[in-house]
Amino acid sequence: MQELSALKEQTGCWREIEAKTRDALEFLELAELEPDADLVSDIERDAAAIAGELGRLEFQLMLSGPHDQNNAILVIHAGAGGTDSQDWSAMLLRMYLRWAETRGFRAEIVDSLAGDEAGVKRAMLSIEGKYAYGYLRSERGVHRLVRLSPFDTNHRRHTSFSLVEIWPDIQTEIEIEIRPEDLQMDVFSASGPGGQHMQKNATAVRITHKPTNIVVACQSERSQTQNRETALKVLRARLYQLELERQQQQRDELKGEHVEAGWGNQIRSYVLHPYKMVKDLRTGYEVGNPEAVLDGQLDGFMESYLREGVGDTFA
Repeated sequence: MQELSALKEQTGCWREIEAKTRDALEFLELAELEPDADLVSDIERDAAAIAGELGRLEFQLMLSGPHDQNNAILVIHAGAGGTDSQDWSAMLLRMYLRWAETRGFRAEIVDSLAGDEAGVKRAMLSIEGKYAYGYLRSERGVHRLVRLSPFDTNHRRHTSFSLVEIWPDIQTEIEIEIRPEDLQMDVFSASGPGGQHMQKNATAVRITHKPTNIVVACQSERSQTQNRETALKVLRARLYQLELERQQQQRDELKGEHVEAGWGNQIRSYVLHPYKMVKDLRTGYEVGNPEAVLDGQLDGFMESYLREGVGDTFA
């Protein structure tokens, strides 16, 4: 029923624009027979609105993957660069929170591990909104920052790396078998802000999936039950992504090529010194205002990635 409802919504938008176009053409024929300045102005306004809506719908066709409409789970890992890298991970975390806010999406920090001196070593976000995964899958990979380090007493230029992972929140429409005997659940007291309740009670949950050794944790909710449900949701998404990667690896091997998902495959460079620029190395898209990008203005990078993918598909 959910799939049927989504399909009806998609086809309804196209039928609506078809009806608007038909009406505009009828008014145009009338204007040709009986010229009227007001009618011509109305037709021009309607045509501009139709063009804008058509552009939006055409772009939405690029988000036609099997899980593009899903919510997303995003994880940031600090890489090479020590404290600078951990601070860079915190900057990325803020960037994605700001992006979600500007799009009207709901974003929540599900789990995080603070850095030794600053920033975060790891952070996990749950992002809820239509096409959240479709947009955010463009962010998967290594992000590189070049700047004058605020943690270097000599204020020298440093290069930092962080890895961004992204999975679709598959909810329950995909069957992933998680057997209770394959799980090890540990509870502990949540750290960080949250008041006396979080400090005194063991509400945080850590689940280990024994067959894959995947570990997920959640401490954002006030009850152990809620944290367990959130952790299981994340585990289900990670197991599904693991299966997708296994199938993709099989396809790549059959085609005679295999791509390693490693730290050396940076997708984007953010340069704050000696010049200012953010450039996506996959598409060549770049902007000269890194402050705006780090404040969440990512749509240009996401759209260029999606358009590039459409070009590859039909090449």
